[in-house]
Amino acid sequence: MSNKRHAENSQPEVVEDLDLGSVRAFLAVAEDRYFGEAAARLGISQQAVSKRIATLEHVLGVRLFTRTQKGATLTIDGQAFLPHARAVIQLAERAVSSVRPGHRALRVDVLNHTIGPAGLLRDFHRAHPDTELDVLTGVGSNTTAAIAAVEAGTIDATFRAVTTPARELPAGIQAARVLDDPHQLLTGPGHPLADARHVTMTDLQGRRIWIPGIVPGTEWAAYYNDLSNEFGLTIEHIGPNFGTDHLLDVLAESPTLASLVGELTRMLWPATYDLRRIPIIDPTPVYPHFLIWHRDNPHPGLAMLRSYIRSAPHRHRPSDVWVPTWTAGPSAP
Repeated sequence: MSNKRHAENSQPEVVEDLDLGSVRAFLAVAEDRYFGEAAARLGISQQAVSKRIATLEHVLGVRLFTRTQKGATLTIDGQAFLPHARAVIQLAERAVSSVRPGHRALRVDVLNHTIGPAGLLRDFHRAHPDTELDVLTGVGSNTTAAIAAVEAGTIDATFRAVTTPARELPAGIQAARVLDDPHQLLTGPGHPLADARHVTMTDLQGRRIWIPGIVPGTEWAAYYNDLSNEFGLTIEHIGPNFGTDHLLDVLAESPTLASLVGELTRMLWPATYDLRRIPIIDPTPVYPHFLIWHRDNPHPGLAMLRSYIRSAPHRHRPSDVWVPTWTAGPSAP
């Protein structure tokens, strides 16, 4: 029983002591057959190759090569170990590549796939199709959580509204206002404002504006709270949030309810709904999207994304717009 227990416990020790450098030396000798040629390939001395092979044989407890004047040939144990040694090195290389900047996808977070930043990322991908991009949604429940994900390296960047002054952001975190999304009024055909070419903020006073899904403590809750207080709007978020399709269903049939949507937000509905997207003017409320990243992140895709955003036209609407007082001015990422 004691011998069996010893055999079971010895296996983790062998795995722990397995050195990748020794495994690489084994593969080099197996392919080249001569320690000198293997040493030249690896860029180390022949003595170092011999030492690594000896260490590996000691850890495994078997001889891997038979040395002759015609070079080194694999023993039976060496032949058995060879395919697994190749698999170990390939797995190690994939593990390293999965986290090495430039060898893995650029990970960018957006709140959902329909809003303006998602469209910006689609444009970026069309402009740089060779840059592998991984678009994530809802990594954090709010900006604070998304920033924590950037700090931890879970994501490379996120698009959020930033309610915190730049001086209060965590060390190393950068944020730039890069995309303003003008709001429009969304109504059904029976709404009193349905046929208007545009509406003003005054026109919206006393109207029922329904935006389900406003979560207390989020940046978009802060935005709509400030908007309603500034212009005396009635913004309701009562009832369960069944998603965009349900919102469109209700608006299509309601003569009193309307909603606010971003001009850059992609929405599709059946033609029979006859929904209307009406521009808001004097002023136009815009939702400020910030790009958030860590200044020490070396991923080349991040640099390309920031450069693309800097060169993208019509990123801001400098004419008569409204943004909350906590919003920083447009800046270059």
